[in-house]
Amino acid sequence: MFREMRRFKQQLTPQQCGRVLERGTAGVLAVEGDDGYPYAVPLSYVWADGTLWFHCAQSGHKLDALRRCAKASFCVVDQNQLVPETYTTYFRSVIVFGRVRPVEDPAEKLEALRRLAVRFGPADSPDSHKAELDKTIGRVCILALQPDHITGKEAVELTRRRAAEAPAP
Repeated sequence: MFREMRRFKQQLTPQQCGRVLERGTAGVLAVEGDDGYPYAVPLSYVWADGTLWFHCAQSGHKLDALRRCAKASFCVVDQNQLVPETYTTYFRSVIVFGRVRPVEDPAEKLEALRRLAVRFGPADSPDSHKAELDKTIGRVCILALQPDHITGKEAVELTRRRAAEAPAP
C-alpha cells in the first residue's frame, strides 16, 4: 500500500522516527482540500502514545477537508542544514501517513490539551495549566492522527556520519 523508499540506506528506523517526532514542535498537515487541491497547513503538535495531537478552531478549511476524507499526511523537518559549498542540505525528516479524527471524548480531549499545554506553555508545575485548560477546552477542537505508516529519511552524509561514530561491535 505504501511505497518503499528508493534510497533505503538513508531510511530512518522506527525508533529514529519516533525521536524526531518527540523532538519536533511543528509540522505540516496535508489533506485533500477544496476542489481536489492539496491543502497543507503548518501546525504545532505533540507526539504521545503513538498518536499526533493537534488543536485548531472548531470550524474551517482543515476540518471541512477532514470531514470529506480523513486520510492525511504530516511532515516534520528535524534538520535542514545548508551546505552551500556542496550545493546541498543535510536534512532529516519524517512523514506520518494516517487518518485524522476529531476527539469527542471529554477525558481524551482534556488529556490531549493538557499534553499540548505542557509542551507549549510555561514550564511551571502541571497545576499551573489548569486555568488555561478550563478557559480553552470549550473553544477548541482537538484532532488525533493515528498513523498507518511512518517513514523517515536523512541526507546520506548524516547516515555516513552516524555509521562512522557508532561503536564497533
